[in-house]
Amino acid sequence: QVQLVESGGGLVQAGGSLRLSCATSGLTFRLYGMGWFRQAPGKEREFVAAITWSGGNSDYADSVKGRFTISRDNAKNTAYLQMNALKPEDTAVYFCGATQAGLGQSRRVVQYAYWGRGTQVTVSS
Repeated sequence: QVQLVESGGGLVQAGGSLRLSCATSGLTFRLYGMGWFRQAPGKEREFVAAITWSGGNSDYADSVKGRFTISRDNAKNTAYLQMNALKPEDTAVYFCGATQAGLGQSRRVVQYAYWGRGTQVTVSS
């Protein structure tokens, strides 16, 4: 059974930092690209960042570029999202997903085979 479990969310003041983790099991982690998405109340799930299976390439939404960093540790079957300089508009539930699509398709929700249940990130002003 494939499981993706996000952790590391919480309440932080604007300008602060959080590091999200996505621990996986039941899949061959090194064969999957990983992505982070977020969903605010009343809005659609939106792309945040993605990384290739090797960790050699990554992609970011313009809204987080320069502030967020995606990474992975294939030995630990875990992906990460380091979030710095957080803004109130970053408030959302953050989800990780696993995909076998190439990086060029990794901004699309439908390309992801597996999802976690999400972790809440709240940024106060």
